[in-house]
Amino acid sequence: MLLLLLALQEVQRIPFPDERLPVFGLAWFAEDKPTLRRLPERLKESFRKPVWDLAQHPSGGRIRFRTDSLKVGLTAQSDPSAMHHMPSVGQNGFDCYVDGEYVNSAWPDAKGKIVKTWDVGSARKLRDITLYLPLYKAASIQEVTLEIGARLESPSPFALPKPVVHYGSSITQGGCASNAGASCQAFVSRWLNVDFVNLGFSGNGMGEPALAAAIAEIDAACYVLDFWGNPSPEAYEAALPPFVDVLRKKRPATPIVVTSPFYFPGEALGGGLAQAQKRKREFARAFVDGRKDPTITFVDGLEMLSREQAAGLVDGIHANTLGFWFNAKGLEPHLRKALGLAK
Repeated sequence: MLLLLLALQEVQRIPFPDERLPVFGLAWFAEDKPTLRRLPERLKESFRKPVWDLAQHPSGGRIRFRTDSLKVGLTAQSDPSAMHHMPSVGQNGFDCYVDGEYVNSAWPDAKGKIVKTWDVGSARKLRDITLYLPLYKAASIQEVTLEIGARLESPSPFALPKPVVHYGSSITQGGCASNAGASCQAFVSRWLNVDFVNLGFSGNGMGEPALAAAIAEIDAACYVLDFWGNPSPEAYEAALPPFVDVLRKKRPATPIVVTSPFYFPGEALGGGLAQAQKRKREFARAFVDGRKDPTITFVDGLEMLSREQAAGLVDGIHANTLGFWFNAKGLEPHLRKALGLAK
């Protein structure tokens, strides 16, 4: 018994949730905790079932804190991976970043259990720790551990007090990044030092009013509308204007960024895909130009991934980690300007 008690005292155990382990990127966590999901329980009946099911994947969720511990441990649970075109660690793994730099990942065993300890430094000093949550599987966290006597403080502040909210399809959700911290949104947010909320829903980013109403609840620094991937051209043209109208009614001055399709290799063959992509690009540009609203920005998707960057795709549609880096590089200057951040 004595040996067991000594073993339990070897680390500082912090059961989750705990106010000392603040959660970012899950806009309704405060009302639904400890569940790690992306939409609120009270609005469940307003969403289609596939959207609600995908909301259980905590893509974009992060735990952030500062500590002088040389080791950070995590005990968690995540569902098994299932997709052939996305690495399992991106689907159900956690990433550990230290002072904005990637360190290592953790992933579940055959039973879904995650027990991981990361070495995060060699000298005793305060460091910012960010634990990115899985992109494509539900997850729960039991505890975070630090060394005995280690300090635990609030994370360093972001450049802005409000998050950037991204709405879209599987591409927005993070398919098919190799790691939880390798989505487009994660890259660009680290570069700009801003918080973000990921509301991409795989195969279900259709621009429906219920999502617009939920997103408008979030007092954001900017809304990025990236949902061109799922609707047909006709459905996209019908959905985008009222979606923006809902946001504008609740948030009349919040900047909005509208992206258009990035390059799909199938476009080189001509035919229906090329026509659909072209039509969506032209509509998104014309829509933004027609609004004559200086707070709405158009971003040509070909700036986010061009024909020359097609190696950044895993299946001709979804980005791999390189592709998301390209996406982020193309989006970054436009988002920086929309947010009023200096270069």
